[in-house]
Amino acid sequence: MIIDAHCDALYKMWEFELPFESSEQLQVNYQKWMESPVKIQCFAIFVPPEVSEEAQFSAALKMVNLFYEQIIEPYDHIKCITSRRDIETLKEHEKGAMLTLEGCHVIGSDLNKLKTLLRLGVKAVGLTWNQANAVCDGIEEQRGAGLSSFGHEVVRLLNKEKIWTDVSHLSYKGFWDVIELAEFPMASHSNAIDLASHKRNLDKHQIQELIKKKAWIGVTFVPDFLNDGAEATYLDVLNHISYYIMEGAEDCLGLGSDFDGTSEFVKGLFDPTDYHVFNKELLHRWPRNIVQKITNQNFIKKFPCQG
Repeated sequence: MIIDAHCDALYKMWEFELPFESSEQLQVNYQKWMESPVKIQCFAIFVPPEVSEEAQFSAALKMVNLFYEQIIEPYDHIKCITSRRDIETLKEHEKGAMLTLEGCHVIGSDLNKLKTLLRLGVKAVGLTWNQANAVCDGIEEQRGAGLSSFGHEVVRLLNKEKIWTDVSHLSYKGFWDVIELAEFPMASHSNAIDLASHKRNLDKHQIQELIKKKAWIGVTFVPDFLNDGAEATYLDVLNHISYYIMEGAEDCLGLGSDFDGTSEFVKGLFDPTDYHVFNKELLHRWPRNIVQKITNQNFIKKFPCQG
């Protein structure tokens, strides 16, 4: 059983009008998902920054509609995940789909827009993408500012509603502001900067603080986040997992592939069907109980919604 905490299939479905059922342009489509060991797939709402400010929330709502109309409603055996209980009560033949938000630029400075997305099923909220917004600066914003006053309101709302606050893509200062304030922090798709120097990766201090906060950390399959070379393989993913475990993150670790979110691909991990072989590689390296923590149990135990 594998839980994958991040993919961008909704963005590609929206941008290129792709059908979820069988589009070969999607790394995560219905057919590949059903052939894979992925039990829960998280689907991110990601509106690219080039969309005009006034159209961003509308685009986010269109992706929500795609989630329900093409992923949930056509299939009796795919359930919408909104709580830990939803995961624990999935039957053997059933799979779960969960909505997340990648970037609060879509809400502008309107908390009601975020409340709307939460009511529509979003269970993890990434405060930024790479740029600045009204909540916080992203990792590529030169200013590097932390949470704004509005950003504090956002995190307090996520605490109240028992929603994950996702630090992936945040500025360095923003990360520390969130760590101080958030009750349910996570890093949905972030690797270790000691192994790959990309600024999106986490340093030792950040990793140790996430461990102290009992956060959830998803290792991602983006080549630039895996090494500083020309290409990456599944062995690089295993190296990051090993690094996190050596840092003490065994009870925090999981998988956040970022399938459909990158134009460069990891050899041996192109789509969810490759999880079959990857899971065997995990079992070759670590005991079954540790592999179960990484592939699903840590995610389930740390899910903040108890319903």
